[in-house]
Amino acid sequence: MGSEIIFEVSEDEVDGGYSASAVGYGIHTQGETLDDVRANVREAVECFFDEGMDRPALIRLIRQ
Repeated sequence: MGSEIIFEVSEDEVDGGYSASAVGYGIHTQGETLDDVRANVREAVECFFDEGMDRPALIRLIRQ
């Protein structure tokens, strides 16, 4: 796997808050604020990549 993982972040204009999905991975999360999403993305990446897997060195968020 690469040393970077990219999350596309979008704002929910109807209900509020944000959702984030990793490009090329089955990782999805959400939060009320962008700070919440950042924290939830870090936690989701840690949970997705177990100890035997190489974790990406860089997590990038791209807002749509």
